Amino acid sequence: MFETQWLLALLGGALVGSAALLLLLVNGRIAGISGILTGALQSRTPWRWVFLLGLGVGAWLAFTLGWAALPDFAALPAWPWVALAGLLVGIGTRFANGCTSGHGICGMGRLSPRSIVATLTFMASGIVTVFVTHHLL
Repeated sequence: MFETQWLLALLGGALVGSAALLLLLVNGRIAGISGILTGALQSRTPWRWVFLLGLGVGAWLAFTLGWAALPDFAALPAWPWVALAGLLVGIGTRFANGCTSGHGICGMGRLSPRSIVATLTFMASGIVTVFVTHHLL
């Protein structure tokens, strides 16, 4: 890790936490991306679309300013594996009644027992998946 990367990570985390807190205080909503996306597709509430647009604009801005780099797409697995992973994440999101942002950022910040269990499950699943795919397969 470069000397200043931890500062960018700290700044990014502070911005994400601040945005989640601001959404909760101003709109009374939890910043769970899966719930926001589902709500945007089911209704015409403009704040959801603005929030999702802000995610894309923020990523583009970070890349443009040199704060982030594009991933090495050549290092990704074949697209069927990526599609399967996305499907499994979507199914897990439904079973957990929320995604990593809803449980991991907002729920953990509120000390929600359900979110703590969900986040521990997400993390354990990720650790096991990386171990299996990088060391056993």
